Amino acid sequence: MSTNTTFDPAIGVDQSAPLITSTPGPELFELQQEFYRNLRTQGKSQNTLKNYKTDLDCFNFYLNTEYASVAVKNFDQSLVTNYGKYLENKYSSDNSRRRRVQALRIFFDFLLNKSLVTSNPVRKLPTSPKFLDIPRPTPFIDVKTLWTYLVEESHSQDKIQELLSKRNKILFLLIFGAGLKVSDLSELKATDITIINGEARVLIHHPKRDAYTVTLPKIFEKVYNDYQVILDEMKTKSQIQFDNLLFYANPYRIISGGLSPRGIEIIFEDYRNKLMITLTPKSLRQACIFKWIQQEKGSSLIKEWLGLAPSYDLKLYIEHAPNFLYNEDILEDIYNNYRKH
Repeated sequence: MSTNTTFDPAIGVDQSAPLITSTPGPELFELQQEFYRNLRTQGKSQNTLKNYKTDLDCFNFYLNTEYASVAVKNFDQSLVTNYGKYLENKYSSDNSRRRRVQALRIFFDFLLNKSLVTSNPVRKLPTSPKFLDIPRPTPFIDVKTLWTYLVEESHSQDKIQELLSKRNKILFLLIFGAGLKVSDLSELKATDITIINGEARVLIHHPKRDAYTVTLPKIFEKVYNDYQVILDEMKTKSQIQFDNLLFYANPYRIISGGLSPRGIEIIFEDYRNKLMITLTPKSLRQACIFKWIQQEKGSSLIKEWLGLAPSYDLKLYIEHAPNFLYNEDILEDIYNNYRKH
């Protein structure tokens, strides 16, 4: 905690009052930096790391506000319980409180593994119930609009534009077809795609459980083969090699393998604005869930494919399924009809 001793007439604030920051003491700062490095090593995205930092900065601010100084070894149940009360007063959102408690619980697990605390008191702190918002999937008419545009766009005379459009068709099919998150897509490898006897599947490396595969739509094999041909051609032209399924490029050449979660979000933002449709990766993923329900996939299988815990409740999706109808076969019809012209 830092203190100034002057009065600033411009803002009328007594600078002798304590200036509260979210910067932790040296010991806690170093431990949090090591914690972030471990998360990065585990493959967490930059966006996930940013969220952890935001959540732990809240805890740091609380410490600086309520305690002049406290060693990590003295973090106890009383301190954590008071932090829970602090969150109750600070946040009206159940999800905000829940997220900050979960981030602190994981950080305390890290401290426990390093034998810096004797137990994890955060595990005794009740978390706010997760608020499940009503699903808002991309309407089926917008799904068809985007797919039709992608099919037309992928026949561009400009080679790099053709490649980008075919990459974006792969993105579309992996989200609407297999329910992948942007974090799943970011570091996906070409070897994670398997096609055996006409059935395409994508391998997902889950951070907390064994890897698993998800079935892809029938049209995926044709789209994927077209994509691989021009991707290999443009890799050679750009003098670059990589194992990633996706890539980043400028209007002239491929720059690098891989595509960041934010980069994927921007791609869909551009299509949303250009086509004036309701579309985000999240809403397209929700459309995939409704599609699976209508295909009569079991709840346990859907949760497995989405990487969700068995305890996750699909109740809202099942209740609203009659309001959102999707037909995966239309994708192949649109694709084949365009090729005939």
